Amino acid sequence: MGRGKFKGKPTGRRQFSTPEEILAGTSANRPRTFKKEEAEVTEAERLDEEGSEQESKSKGTRGLIEIENPNFAKPKNSKALDNDLERTTELSRREREEIEKQRAHERFMRLQEQGKTEQARKDLERLALIRRQRAEAAKKRKEEKAAKEMKKEAHN
Repeated sequence: MGRGKFKGKPTGRRQFSTPEEILAGTSANRPRTFKKEEAEVTEAERLDEEGSEQESKSKGTRGLIEIENPNFAKPKNSKALDNDLERTTELSRREREEIEKQRAHERFMRLQEQGKTEQARKDLERLALIRRQRAEAAKKRKEEKAAKEMKKEAHN
C-alpha cells in the first residue's frame, strides 16, 4: 500500500482519538491521571509560597528595613525632570519657524477673504470682468433669439 511522498516515523503511526474517547477522557495522548497530577502540583506550589512568605518575614531585620542594592543604577532623566521644571521650554529654531509660517499663512488667508491683498484684488477684478462678459453674452443671445423670432413671424 502506497504511503505517499513522506514516510512515517519508524517508532509508530499517529493514533487519533475518536470523539467518544475525548468525551470519556480516555484519550491516547493524555494520561488518565493528568488532572490529579496537575492538582497535586498546584497544591505543592501554594504550600511553598506560604512557607517562603513566612521565612522572608522572620529572617533578621530584613522585614523591618528595606535595603536597596547599591550596585543598582537608577536611570537618570535629568534633562526631562530637573531642567524643564525650572524654566519654560524654549522652542527650537525649526519649531519657531514652523509656528511663524503657520501664523503668516493664517493672516494671509484672513486678508485674502476680506479682499485686502493684491492677489485678492486681482481675483475680484477678474471675476467682475467675467460676470460682465457673461451678462453681455446672455443679452446678445436674447437679442438674437428675439430677432430670429421676428424674422419667422415676418415670413409667415
